[in-house]
Amino acid sequence: MTSTSTPPGLARFNALEEHAAFAALHEACASTAWAEALLAARPYATPDDLYAASDAEMAELSAEDLAEAMAGHPPIGRPKPGDPTSAREQRGMAGVSEELKTEMLELNLAYQEKFGHVFLICATGRTGEQMRDAVKERIGNAPEREREIVRIELGKINRIRLARIVEED
Repeated sequence: MTSTSTPPGLARFNALEEHAAFAALHEACASTAWAEALLAARPYATPDDLYAASDAEMAELSAEDLAEAMAGHPPIGRPKPGDPTSAREQRGMAGVSEELKTEMLELNLAYQEKFGHVFLICATGRTGEQMRDAVKERIGNAPEREREIVRIELGKINRIRLARIVEED
């Protein structure tokens, strides 16, 4: 493959019919505005072009669009049943002690009570203890600061999910 050729997975994504490409994007991120913007910018020459478009759109999401994106994520420690993506991403919570599961449930509820949405973190590669420590640290944030952290974390999650889409052959 030369540096100017499009990787096979990205070429496949670029060639998808609009409804199928939208569905793949919307599965990666529940924000309709984000998915529509990325869809409208196809085709992408490189995965980095797609990731840059994702980052740019994430930075522009309105509060309502951000809320829509967050609503697509289950609480840490409680992946959606039958959803291999959330189970894979939250792997660090698998096999943790009952005490840690209970603590995370309590912290998730306290966080949601304060901020009005699920605690969102890019959980990939993190242990249950690291996620617990993060929610403990972030629960003290001002709402404006937390919203920006959520935006950053969501951007990281989107990049990981987009990579899975475009790296498939």
